[in-house]
Amino acid sequence: MATAEAPYTVIKADDIFELRQYAPQILAEITVDGDLEEAGNKAFRPLFRYISGDNKSRGKIAMTAPVSQEQSGEKIAMTAPVSQQQAQGKWAVSFMMPTSYTMETLPAPDDSNIKIRQVPARLAAAVRYSGFWSEEKYLLNKGKLEAWIRENRFTVVGEPVWARYNPPFTLWFMRRNEILIPVSSGLH
Repeated sequence: MATAEAPYTVIKADDIFELRQYAPQILAEITVDGDLEEAGNKAFRPLFRYISGDNKSRGKIAMTAPVSQEQSGEKIAMTAPVSQQQAQGKWAVSFMMPTSYTMETLPAPDDSNIKIRQVPARLAAAVRYSGFWSEEKYLLNKGKLEAWIRENRFTVVGEPVWARYNPPFTLWFMRRNEILIPVSSGLH
């Protein structure tokens, strides 16, 4: 079964870069210590436990496939990407929740370190690359994206987000990685 992805519309495409309009999203997020590479590994397990049933259902939730309900909690479909961004010297790692949920219908996490938050619609500059999940590749591609943003006279309005679309066992050359930087632009 394919993994659902964050819905967006491409406003401008230029080689490996895109200007995208994202729809509002709900994220399950946890903040962890560590460097860029450690943080994703640390945060993945509690987030995966949450979508695998380590949660409390709030009221009735419509039973539509592939969502199923068990006594221990409700299973939530895996979505892509797994996102990571720096926050006060730590890393906020998040899973996007399926669009079938609202803030009211999403079950509460059993783990109090996991926070559920709504992200409004936004414009983001993006660069896509493949390869290993390393700080070196992240910084190299972030620099390329920042140069593209300057060339196009976009204004940065938020922190960079590192998005990973594949499980860790995916061969390095087949991995889809992206860096997204929230921007505003003169395009209308």
